[in-house]
This record gives sequence, C-alpha cells and structure tokens, in this order.
Amino acid sequence: MKLYDSIGPNPRIVRMFMAEKGIEMPRQTVDLRGGENRQEEHLKRNPHGQMPALELDDGSYLSEITAICEYLEEKNPKPAVIGSTAEERAECRMWTRRIDLNIAEPLANGYRFGEGLKFFQKRIPCAPEASPGLKSIAANRLQWLNGQMAGKQYICGNRFTLADILLYCWLDFGGQVGQPLDPANTNIAAWFARVAERPSVKA
Repeated sequence: MKLYDSIGPNPRIVRMFMAEKGIEMPRQTVDLRGGENRQEEHLKRNPHGQMPALELDDGSYLSEITAICEYLEEKNPKPAVIGSTAEERAECRMWTRRIDLNIAEPLANGYRFGEGLKFFQKRIPCAPEASPGLKSIAANRLQWLNGQMAGKQYICGNRFTLADILLYCWLDFGGQVGQPLDPANTNIAAWFARVAERPSVKA
C-alpha cells in the first residue's frame, strides 16, 4: 500500500489514524497548493481531485477518509480505533457521520467560501454569500456536541476513536483559519486538551 499525502486536515486524519494503529507505509506528497491534485496523474487516483488517496496492493485506489480508515482497520483490526464489536463500530460510525456532516463540512466550506475563496474559487464551485451561515451552523452544532460530551472522556465514552480524530483535526484547522473553538464549550475544550497530548497528533 501507498498513501498519497498532502497538507490539510483530511490527510492528517488518515496519518493520525495510522499512527494510533502503528501502521507504516510508503508515502508520496502531492503539492496541493501547486494544484498537483487537480492534474491528470492524480485524477486517475481520485477523479474528485481531493486528498488523500490510498493505493492498494492490487493497484486500485481508495479515497474518502472514512473509507480509507475503515479499510485499514479491517486489514489491521488491533488496536481497534473504530471498534472491535458490531456495537462499537456502529457507535463510532454514528458519531463520525454526525461530526463530518454537521461540523466538519460546514466549517470547511465556511473557510473555502470565505478566507480561502481566492484559492478555491478557481478549483471548485463557491458560494461566498454562504460562508457566514455555514460557520454559524458549525458553531451551533459544536455547542450541541458540547452538551453531549458531559461526563465523557472521548466521543464514544472511554474509547478513543476515529470520531475523535476527525473532530480534533478539523477543530485544530478551524483555529488556524478564523473559526476558533468557543471557550464556552468547556467540555469540548477539555476534550481537545486531552487529545492534544496524544503522540499521534504529530503524525
């Protein structure tokens, strides 16, 4: 296997997931800023032109971070970072979906259509007028999640999972692009500090 890697929160999620599981493989850096991900060679790996991409041993490619991480977990079940039972896997997938759809996506597009508009407007369809609303949605859903985190060490209780990795990487990115975590979300702030101590955040 080979990981096509780049800057950005999505490739970081896969790297962090791999670090938690102790998985190592060859990596090739794709120049995101230079637009290498939009060139024909990479479009053969991922027709969406997004990062990251995982080359499998049979020469085929996987993209989409949840699909890549689930594949790696099936190939390397221990330690489980999604889950070791059907119930644990379902719980992790539920929270990963909630975070991806309700927090990561509006946060990302709030940035792409706002502060990142000059970079993205020539690459993807953009709606600048939507940026403030999308940021507001992400902030609102974070406030809701803060309530759900009361008394919990991690998103899935005492288990550190892909859901935590996804949220951490996007909140860390948000703090760099004008969407800092509201300190009033005290449960998430405490959770963020706990996750930041894990060695995998440096992956």
